[in-house]
Amino acid sequence: MKPLRIGNASGFYGDRFDALREMLTGGELDVLTGDYLAELTMLILGRDRLKDPEGGYARTFLRQLEECLGLAQERRVRIVANAGGLNPSGLAARIRELADRLGLSVRVAHVEGDDLTAEHPGALAAHAYLGGFGIAACLRAGADVVVTGRVTDAALVTGPAAAHFGWGPGEYDRLAGAVVAGHVLECGTQATGGNYAFFADGERDLRRPGFPLAELHEDGTAVITKHPGTGGFVDVGTVTAQLLYETQGARYAGPDVTARLDTVRLTQDGPDRVRISGVRGEAPPPTLKVGRNRLGGFRNEVTFVLTGLDIEAKAALVREQLEPHLAKVTDVRWDLVRTDRPDADTEETASALLRLVVRDTDQEAVGRALSGAAVELALASYPGFHVLAPPGKGSPYGVFEDVYVPHSAVDHMAVLHDGRRIPVDPAQETAVLEYPPEPPLPAPLPPGPTRRAPLGLVAGARSGDKGGNANVGVWARTDEGWRWLAHTLTVDRLRELLPETVDLDVTRHALPHLRALNFVVAGILGEGVAAQHRFDPQAKALGEWLRSRHLEIPESLL
Repeated sequence: MKPLRIGNASGFYGDRFDALREMLTGGELDVLTGDYLAELTMLILGRDRLKDPEGGYARTFLRQLEECLGLAQERRVRIVANAGGLNPSGLAARIRELADRLGLSVRVAHVEGDDLTAEHPGALAAHAYLGGFGIAACLRAGADVVVTGRVTDAALVTGPAAAHFGWGPGEYDRLAGAVVAGHVLECGTQATGGNYAFFADGERDLRRPGFPLAELHEDGTAVITKHPGTGGFVDVGTVTAQLLYETQGARYAGPDVTARLDTVRLTQDGPDRVRISGVRGEAPPPTLKVGRNRLGGFRNEVTFVLTGLDIEAKAALVREQLEPHLAKVTDVRWDLVRTDRPDADTEETASALLRLVVRDTDQEAVGRALSGAAVELALASYPGFHVLAPPGKGSPYGVFEDVYVPHSAVDHMAVLHDGRRIPVDPAQETAVLEYPPEPPLPAPLPPGPTRRAPLGLVAGARSGDKGGNANVGVWARTDEGWRWLAHTLTVDRLRELLPETVDLDVTRHALPHLRALNFVVAGILGEGVAAQHRFDPQAKALGEWLRSRHLEIPESLL
């Protein structure tokens, strides 16, 4: 059977607006997907819905369709996107109105059943992660456009693949192959050189990376590529990096299948072509993940600029001056960032930053009380007193929590273009998720001379967030590098290199076929990205910090 060519035109709500048109005009496609949802996005859409009960979807997608819906019809490309957010039926209705206005005959369907907010009092939004078979039902019934709410990111690929190839719920290896391909596509240009550890190698043009696509085969194997002539590049490294992104152990669980990441094999299949093969799948776990967003309170922050001499003393003074005003605030955090240099030739490089972040359920406690106290220090504190920006009145912050419910707790429903409602059966076979046994590691490198150097000279990394946890995937570029990395980068060594993790639970997972280690750091992000617990609230640069740390590396690898 002819491969199914699935492209992606969005990795998040706010991604490149022109990507939809670029993907439709850049080459052959059968299906074009768009991923607009993330943990933080659901909170944003929840707040939008409070202002407008008919909102709650990604408005950008509707504006993109205004330019491209006719083009997709002309080229016979079906569009599948989770842009429905908290209101997929509302978005489907707006798309039909748009099609009528443009004089187009478009069959629009949507998937619903993920919204469990009513069962979670106090939540702004609570949504189960659904699988791909609702999407498949819509496409099998002839839909041209399918919009969903909270489905897994990979479901945007597994649904079209199941519809195209006729896969059933128990075909785990095929479904797992589609999940892996979907995971590579979901973050857009991260698969084509964006945010890539070795971006500076070679003469590649990364100014405007093209969006990725997958040539998916009936047996579940896939080739990741991009349209000819677009920027960026696709190689085993870029695909490895994205495979490790925001994952945990070797078992990558979803509502339709658990994909075994430790079975994935990647091979270069030509320029800008990487073949994914060998993926094995297992029955999904007995529960579905529910992402629950609630308002946690109010936060405020102010950054004091400390210039020149006596940086520590200046920081101590302003802390002593403000502490009486912060006595009743629930959460107070000070961070002194030593960006200053001695004998600096610019004022900026002579300055350090003292960051104060406060949180409380009382907006007044973190708003006017803080801003007034900070501003009043303008003529009464350390020499050179100024701030990057005056503190505001305090803004609400969100908290993300994940809870789990049985598959039977959701009414997964495909709502077809003609109004028919097709229920999607829950998984009939499930398996409790367990970590597989640790795989055998390669023989260590023989002893030899070493040199103290940054880890990033021999290893790539990519990191990201899952609620309050972060993951750091680290991979070696050569077999020799893997032999060294597998025995050197232990949990204890990671804690040495990243002191923020010393008191946290860190788990290491080895993926030998990818020459990779994946570390999960529990709790480093507090209550999740919306709470902005740390300087890098989504741990996007945690991997790059790790790569910058120095350790003894065999000279044979350098």
